[in-house]
Amino acid sequence: GGCWQQCCPGRNNACWAPGARRARCYCDSYCERTGDCCEDYHAACRRAAVGCAVGPWGPWSGCSSPCGVGSKARSRQVTIAPRHGGEPCPDLKQRRGCLGEHPTCGTAK
Repeated sequence: GGCWQQCCPGRNNACWAPGARRARCYCDSYCERTGDCCEDYHAACRRAAVGCAVGPWGPWSGCSSPCGVGSKARSRQVTIAPRHGGEPCPDLKQRRGCLGEHPTCGTAK
């Protein structure tokens, strides 16, 4: 069985070819983890693989709560989308805790 013109990103159980002894072999990028790739998977699919690339993190947002516990967020953009089973994109958003310290917090009831 072969992967010629049949390379799928991620886990795709419909992306298979008949392999040795009538067993299915797979042409999706998840086959590397499960160890059931077709014999030509690396030559047919990984050679053309393009991994994800992302830009720098943007600035943190302001605290969601002007007084007390809240959260801040930041994000980044995909500059090159993954193709042909290349490495998937890392997280594009981050969140962290913060403590709002607006000047009016001390006078609020």
